[in-house]
Amino acid sequence: MTTDELKKLTTSALNDLANALDEGHSERLTALLKTMGRFHRYSLHNICLIVTQRPTATRVAGFQTWRTLGRYVRRGEKRIAILAPIVTRRDSEASDDDSKTVVGFRTSYVFDVEQTDGAPLPEAAQASGDPGTKTASLQAAVLAKGIAVEHVDDLGGALGISAGGRIQILNGLAPAQEFFVLAHEYAHELFHRGGDRPASRDTRELEAEAVAFVVAHSIGLDVTDAARDYVHLYRGDSTALAQSLDRIQRTASAILGPIGACDATPRQSV
Repeated sequence: MTTDELKKLTTSALNDLANALDEGHSERLTALLKTMGRFHRYSLHNICLIVTQRPTATRVAGFQTWRTLGRYVRRGEKRIAILAPIVTRRDSEASDDDSKTVVGFRTSYVFDVEQTDGAPLPEAAQASGDPGTKTASLQAAVLAKGIAVEHVDDLGGALGISAGGRIQILNGLAPAQEFFVLAHEYAHELFHRGGDRPASRDTRELEAEAVAFVVAHSIGLDVTDAARDYVHLYRGDSTALAQSLDRIQRTASAILGPIGACDATPRQSV
């Protein structure tokens, strides 16, 4: 499959999703958000490609990566095509990562764990409704960004508030709810404070809720259907939908990186 064909497949997947949302079918978006949680190191384009070609995928890796993990792709299994960056150095004499630049993309192939046999993989710890130490890790990441976190007794009916450099969380929340609210407000701090933020407050709230859904689902929390109201974000514009999903994916990935999420993706360069 060529890179142009893959890009067309991604566009088709986003258009199909937009049409489903337009008809009120938010379960398609819920599935995509869950996929973001499983594959948060991947770009939105590659997430769309994975979910389009193999919706049931849980862990993917290239042929050689699976071999290093003691697993082998079964003969006859269908490859999952994704786009991998072609990276070169701006300065051939430099050795640091800052000198690298992406000059294009090529087709690469991965396989889901269910397409392989071999040594069992270590299971990621499941939160089962309790984030455990993840809340402390998330708060530490927030503080490292110079954002203050306060726990207060009254927020006028709100569970959390983001005020530009300061997050307030209501005291007495259940552990899972506290984590979800903190992720929601942190999302606002990360991508809703600049001049390019969505003009609609509803859109900003729904995007932050979707980020919290992806992050909470990724660490194993039981979360409600975040896409139930997200359907209103579409507003008949598939381009705006794609831009919104891209913001959600990038922000969720930025949050998940420092807290050590239950990653479904064996580490490799994609």
